[in-house]
Amino acid sequence: MATQDLTTAAADPMVIGGQEFSSRLLLGTGGFRSLETMTAAIEASGSQMVTLALRRVDPSSRGSIVDALDSLGVLLLPNTAGCYTARDAVLTAKLAREAFETNWIKLEVIGDDRLLLPDAPALLEAAEELVDEGFIVMPYTNDDPITARRLEDIGCAAVMPLGSPIGSGMGLSNPYNLRIIRERAGIPVILDAGVGTASDAALAMELGCDGVLCASAISRSEHPVIMAQAIAQGVSSGRLAHRAGRIPKRLYAEASTPVEGTPEF
Repeated sequence: MATQDLTTAAADPMVIGGQEFSSRLLLGTGGFRSLETMTAAIEASGSQMVTLALRRVDPSSRGSIVDALDSLGVLLLPNTAGCYTARDAVLTAKLAREAFETNWIKLEVIGDDRLLLPDAPALLEAAEELVDEGFIVMPYTNDDPITARRLEDIGCAAVMPLGSPIGSGMGLSNPYNLRIIRERAGIPVILDAGVGTASDAALAMELGCDGVLCASAISRSEHPVIMAQAIAQGVSSGRLAHRAGRIPKRLYAEASTPVEGTPEF
């Protein structure tokens, strides 16, 4: 493939739920110090889809985060953050659909209030019900290839495996599993949770992930707008590197310049 073709391939749109997105970086809106900083970070990132927790906002309040997001023209992805049962998650998703007039939902069903890890059985239960209700479901899940496959079989529009626990900034704790999930998935795979800096996002994309969702890595950084730019560039370069194909890892050195045919002295 020609260099120009590779560059074009790296910039190809991500398709979720039948909709194209030129940006492969999704942003969370929690944790920003001000609406102005959040707005500037979203603009700097180029993101076209942002998440919002229904339980943390008043959709009817004017001059709120909702108005700020509307002014940016981004797709709003409500999430079910704070739900610990399938029943609560389904109810929250339905309330979000009414409040924001969207069928898109980022599904979260948490199993532990300290680890914030997904409850896989409850997640599968909620996902199946929401898909049947006509939602475009993007579930936050463990880095488990089996759960990811079952979510795809249910009809989810994408799967969002964690890199490491939410807000930890620990990066990718199990790149092996993420690679397996990506190789076996027939739907987009979006890395969700654990990103600490741009190199984490780049690594996720190099492994083959279709996109990355970042929240704390940007909102809690010292300079959120600059970090948003850095992570956006990490996503782009990681995508390009994945399409280019890295060299194999070797135990021993291999000269970059061939020695065959060189004159002997």
